[in-house]
Amino acid sequence: MQNSSDDADAGAVAARFTGARATERRQVSGALCEVVLDDGRVVMVKTGDRPGAVRAEAAGLRWLAAAGAVRVPVVHGHDERRLVTDRVPEGPPTGEAALRFGRELAALHAAGAPAFGAAPPGGPEDAWIGLAPMRNTTGSDWPRWYAEHRVLPYLRRAVDQGTVRVTEAPVVERVCELLPELAGPAEPPSRLHGDLWNGNVVWGADGHAWLIDPAAHGGHRETDLAMLRLFGCPHLHGVLEGYQDVVPLAAGWRERVAVHQLFNLLVHAVLFGRGYAEQALDAARAAVG
Repeated sequence: MQNSSDDADAGAVAARFTGARATERRQVSGALCEVVLDDGRVVMVKTGDRPGAVRAEAAGLRWLAAAGAVRVPVVHGHDERRLVTDRVPEGPPTGEAALRFGRELAALHAAGAPAFGAAPPGGPEDAWIGLAPMRNTTGSDWPRWYAEHRVLPYLRRAVDQGTVRVTEAPVVERVCELLPELAGPAEPPSRLHGDLWNGNVVWGADGHAWLIDPAAHGGHRETDLAMLRLFGCPHLHGVLEGYQDVVPLAAGWRERVAVHQLFNLLVHAVLFGRGYAEQALDAARAAVG
């Protein structure tokens, strides 16, 4: 059992939002504490110190859960700094679970959103993707919205930091100019997880994939799928097969993967440096052929 004041505070927060007494606490990371309650439940208490981050995550989890599609941990409550959710017992990432996840992810996306860039109900307009700020400004035209509110803001940050050289920026700007041609058939806004790398997919002991740590917003469904591919996902072929069983992807989606990965690669370039900037530039070159 941890005896630090932070852990004691996490136990008190868990008790406040669940109505049960905390009996054990274990610090999982600097921001995450596992708390065992006296009724046998185990919850996670997550600390956020960025303005609006906890509210954005709580709203995102509830919005994803409201679709009744992919499994999402129950949100017990939150304040400005702490979020209390159920812990997900983990299991193996099996082929069967991957097929099921693909079908459920397709249903989540099909639940839709009011607009591209729409924040979850109750979520702030100024939200976060990982440690990077993400502004949920809405738009009705995906190519224009994606360029103006996802790709270009992070390109500018990366250039200002020196992570992307001024002479390299035009290849990304060229993608933005060509997006109306590169985007494929127009699609309605989908309900996105928004930061769907494999680390935010928990393979549950119940045989389902569970989603955590969303940067949820209205967007293009291929963006979530491109993120899954970017950092690797167990049984990705099965995930895509299950997805296409429910809502087939538009023709040419494989050729658009680099377009949809560009946003997340630029976010990573801003956060983690030159290696991701080079990947972003490679993606931009691939997108324009």
